[in-house]
Amino acid sequence: MKSIRIGSGAGYSGDRIEPAAELAAKGNIKYLCLECLAERTIAIDQQARLKDPALGYDPLLLERWKQLLPICLKNKVTIITNMGAANPLSAMAKTKEAAQQMGLKGLKIAAVHGDDVVEEIRKGSCTLDETGEPVSSLGDKILSANAYLGAAPIVEALKNGANIIITGRVADPALFMAPLIHEFGWAMDDWHKLGIGTGVGHLLECAGQVCGGYYADPGKKDVPSPELLGFPIAEVSEDGSFNISKVEGSGGLVNTHTCTEQLLYELHDPTSYKTPDVVADFSKVTFTQLGKDKVAASGFTGRAKPDTLKVSIGYIDSYIGEGQMSYGGAGAVERARLAVDIVRKRLRLIGLNILEEKYELIGVNSLHGEAISAPGSHNPYEARIRACVRVGSMKEAALVGNEVEALYVNGPAGGAGAFKASRQVVAVLSTFIPRSLVKPVLAYEEI
Repeated sequence: MKSIRIGSGAGYSGDRIEPAAELAAKGNIKYLCLECLAERTIAIDQQARLKDPALGYDPLLLERWKQLLPICLKNKVTIITNMGAANPLSAMAKTKEAAQQMGLKGLKIAAVHGDDVVEEIRKGSCTLDETGEPVSSLGDKILSANAYLGAAPIVEALKNGANIIITGRVADPALFMAPLIHEFGWAMDDWHKLGIGTGVGHLLECAGQVCGGYYADPGKKDVPSPELLGFPIAEVSEDGSFNISKVEGSGGLVNTHTCTEQLLYELHDPTSYKTPDVVADFSKVTFTQLGKDKVAASGFTGRAKPDTLKVSIGYIDSYIGEGQMSYGGAGAVERARLAVDIVRKRLRLIGLNILEEKYELIGVNSLHGEAISAPGSHNPYEARIRACVRVGSMKEAALVGNEVEALYVNGPAGGAGAFKASRQVVAVLSTFIPRSLVKPVLAYEEI
């Protein structure tokens, strides 16, 4: 029975590059898929594009190509990635330029775009899924609106011979499912097979997580050589059976526990995991350990795809001002608490219009608050305060850090290591639009 091996080369925009190169060189894979778009990432990239129309693609695009393109071309590995972010066409042009500079030939690069639906959103009557308010309530705060495309345009690019495919916003599993549809001829309405393909993609989309990343708990869940953590490989057969493994000798581990944890990642309803291609059902999934770092997965299925497409809307929400200061030695916690009290009162005295605020002692109460942190149960010899305040303008945000810094000469004894920062908050909300309003487009370049 025909089978193919697909490697996961990235789980987020800033992920390590070496494990992807290891997959391309030693993984005996046919496809390398790099998933680099979180929900907010594309809005931030759209900001970059607004400042410079040539930008808006993943910041590590060219650095990744330096390490990956020669190996992938040599080993005939096809690359599929959403590093196009807010500007797949520019990413394609930069990829061609980088390949030419490296003297590479025999590449056909495809860009999938058409996911940008900001104009349709602005003139439509959609409502925000989280609040029920009209999208128009965001006014001119909207930075981006991108519909989640499915696997179909990637499949078409593969059919047309592309060996590098760069997309914008597509559903994460679609990157991995497209080569399965292409290689095995799965029908786009074979919901059972597409449910399996979605399962493959979901297990691979976070790269190192299924190989022991975000898993380790020393003494309970030990992970070998995490500094050399390998990225996963799915070996998938035409009938949909598949297993997860990694490059032999790489760090990390693949077992039924790591696979189960990744299966549950971002999973709200295991019977109804909605994607543009299928509504997948993970409720009957089982994992079986086949050997060292090799796990078989079964029980995935699916049903008919949704009538609408999800749209991720990035918008400017507010601004955050932050300040930090450290206190050490006897009475450190008491002095830190006094410093927090001073900052809180000072921000009111200067008339700051506070939308939201948080004050914490890192290492004392910053994660769980006072009640769960059992105040008085321990007496640390050091404490670092952090004031984080959300306001309506960057000018106001800067005042927060200024007040913390002023503790040097106006606060408790022994303050040191001041830090201050202010930043714009890019937030994300969702809506849904008819599929008819979203028209994926393919463009090509060849070398």
